[in-house]
Amino acid sequence: QVQLVESGGGLVQAGGSLRLSCAASGRTSDIYIMGWFRQAPGKEREFVAALIWSGESTTYADSVKGRFTIFRDNPKNTVYLRMNSLKSEASAVYFCASRKRRVIGIPRSRDLYDAWGQGTQVTVSA
Repeated sequence: QVQLVESGGGLVQAGGSLRLSCAASGRTSDIYIMGWFRQAPGKEREFVAALIWSGESTTYADSVKGRFTIFRDNPKNTVYLRMNSLKSEASAVYFCASRKRRVIGIPRSRDLYDAWGQGTQVTVSA
């Protein structure tokens, strides 16, 4: 089993930046993909960004491309999400997720991820 713990959420003004962290523990050798999703009140959980844990590939939702960066620190078993130029619509609970099995490409469907963190709240004030 993989356990994921997010941190780094908070309140930030529009246009500001924030960095989220997700620390993985347990059977981290099983991890193939790690990603970030977010869920705003009354909305579905949506894909934000993901990367292949032992590779170079990353992928982003169109809404965050160019402003958000996902990166990892393998020795620390931690994945990060750097968020710049934040907009009010980015306010949501941000979840870290991981997937064990190999797959072609990087999936954006939440159903294809095995483990989830508890989430961290990000609030962007206008």
